[in-house]
Amino acid sequence: MTAMTPGSNIPLTATRVAVDVAAPVRLDVSGLLLGANGKVRSDDDFIFYNQPAGPGVTYRSGGGTAPDAILVDTGALPAGVERIVVTASPDAAGQTFQGVEPTATIRDADGGAVLATFTPPRLATETALVVVEIYLRNGAWKARAVGQGYANGLAGIATDFGVSVDEEPAAPPAPAPQAAPPAPPAPPVAPVDPRLAPPAPAAPPAAPAGTGKINLDKGRVNLQKNQTVSLVKGGRPLLSQVKMGLGWEPAYRGKDIDLDASVIAYGPQRNHLDSCYFGKLTILNGSVKHSGDNLTGEGAGDDEVIVVDLGRLPAEVSGLVFTVNSFSGQKFTEVAKAYCRLIDAATGEELVRFDLTTAEPQTGVMMAKLIKQFSGEWEMTAMGEFVKSRTVRGMVKPAAQAL
Repeated sequence: MTAMTPGSNIPLTATRVAVDVAAPVRLDVSGLLLGANGKVRSDDDFIFYNQPAGPGVTYRSGGGTAPDAILVDTGALPAGVERIVVTASPDAAGQTFQGVEPTATIRDADGGAVLATFTPPRLATETALVVVEIYLRNGAWKARAVGQGYANGLAGIATDFGVSVDEEPAAPPAPAPQAAPPAPPAPPVAPVDPRLAPPAPAAPPAAPAGTGKINLDKGRVNLQKNQTVSLVKGGRPLLSQVKMGLGWEPAYRGKDIDLDASVIAYGPQRNHLDSCYFGKLTILNGSVKHSGDNLTGEGAGDDEVIVVDLGRLPAEVSGLVFTVNSFSGQKFTEVAKAYCRLIDAATGEELVRFDLTTAEPQTGVMMAKLIKQFSGEWEMTAMGEFVKSRTVRGMVKPAAQAL
């Protein structure tokens, strides 16, 4: 392992590398794909929590209990992309790096071996930071320690590298003439990181701005794989009873599918606390309960339900991973319409839904995870990650690694 200093570089001995950035405070970590001109090709090349995947580059959330990371597959990067810049900024609005020592760790993404670490020195009023970069030189990929700070936040970094930052107009635009022809349809707009918004002018005090992550204020949320929703509604964290309903159907008519839904509870160090499944219907002092086993998968509605009282969970519980396994050995290629959905237990309202749209010939799948943030609120992330395991016991280790 190499301890890097600003400007130093190492050759990459792995095709797939992960760069995570850890600090005493929660950080948002992002990645930018840059061409030979040092600019992004479009806003699609900005990879972060609201746009977690691009060609050869993926954002991985630490869920509040582990560092966020950027994964780079140098073999999958498109032609013309010569540099991946990894950035970090404090999650709390307006917080600087004063007194905060972030450390970047570059790992072999497949084997997990640490290739290098880097702690930028002498940070003070910076609110965003270019930490390291993965770059192509003479046909070989290398990593360089950068440590360049920006006092104007992630917007400064984005502007430097060509990401669009919308400015507020000085005054409302004049009304268009009535005879004006209709405007052509606007092109699709790439997701924009809310942290890129320019500073607002002085104004009377208002409610604190949110992080910009999806919440429940606009009603039910349909998640896609790797998307995250904050379980906050009307500015308040959801800390009541919720139900995680899991359902599936046989892919072939007349064939029973015996799957088992479970939930695995973890502590802040990804340590396994307990598992709730058909053989253990109640855990954590009754704050998590299982509805019992469904042996066929037939019929409308949820096949199995797990009730979680978020407000009664023991304080050491920081993560819950919901899994489905095939004890009888049937593969998920024999399953159709698998889904999970989060329901308000008091009202029956469906809050969040994730439909599994892919299948692999495996016997286990991690459907979703709930992660408790430092603020006490919970976030739900759609997973859809397949595992070779017929029981919940075999899911404990891969689920911990996925937190």
